[in-house]
Amino acid sequence: MSDVKTIKVTLVKSLIGRLESHKACARGLGLRKTNSSSVVIDTPENRGMVNKISYLLKVEG
Repeated sequence: MSDVKTIKVTLVKSLIGRLESHKACARGLGLRKTNSSSVVIDTPENRGMVNKISYLLKVEG
């Protein structure tokens, strides 16, 4: 197996009424509906998106 670090993010709150930039971050992480999950590579870019919408997410290392 490769040594690529990944994180699992789950959208736990709705995107309705959120800022467009926050919706874009969720889409960038591959999240569409509430309770949808995605496994993303732990890069500084992805980490920044996670930090920006951390109030909407559950993150597992």
